[in-house]
Amino acid sequence: MKAQASPDRPLESALDLAARTGRRFPGESPAYRDARLALLAEEIELRRHIERVAEQRRRLPPGGEVPQDYVFMGAQGAVMLSELFGIHDSLVVYHWMYGPRAERPCPMCTSLLSALDGEVPDLLQRTAFVVVARSPYARLASFAIERGWRHLPLLSTFGNSFNQDYIDEDPEGPDVAGLNVFKRESGVIRHFWGDEMNEQTADFGQDPRGAPDLMPLWTLLDKTPQGRGRDWRPSLGYE
Repeated sequence: MKAQASPDRPLESALDLAARTGRRFPGESPAYRDARLALLAEEIELRRHIERVAEQRRRLPPGGEVPQDYVFMGAQGAVMLSELFGIHDSLVVYHWMYGPRAERPCPMCTSLLSALDGEVPDLLQRTAFVVVARSPYARLASFAIERGWRHLPLLSTFGNSFNQDYIDEDPEGPDVAGLNVFKRESGVIRHFWGDEMNEQTADFGQDPRGAPDLMPLWTLLDKTPQGRGRDWRPSLGYE
């Protein structure tokens, strides 16, 4: 039986943990193995940092109480923010860039949502989850059919101030992507966390993105020799 982690038990050296791997690949050189073990130690440290950040996020003090019980439009008609929690006390909201002025939705958002579509049944075991966009609901539903989405709960924010309040989206301006999490406690709904990593917080020469990256696409490409690159983006369709 594996020893259980304890907050009082100091972490072992990442290098020592890396040295325990017994994995070897056909034809690898000693130089490759040395470099791979050094990289493995860094990957272990990255995993630890992700855990520390997640714990720090969970320790945030109570966020602001939502100013109103926003009304959205979905497959069953009008639905209020308070109703979106269902049996859960947390609610994750992804803001999809697909407003009424956009001819087509954002390819990057769409790529991410296509990946999440298959995860929704699993997500709903732990939290409530919805996708919102400014276009009228019928437009969102039509694109979902085109894309083959089966599970994403889509809602329209058309006519309310939710996007303006929680992702600083100008009602007359361009669409904005975002992620927000809300918490319900004793009947009170508060904002828990929202992404704030954008163009203003991006490192020079890098695309603005959150950490960890939400998109499986980029996470996988980061493991390839060519990486994610700087001159390619996903498309809504391929020939």
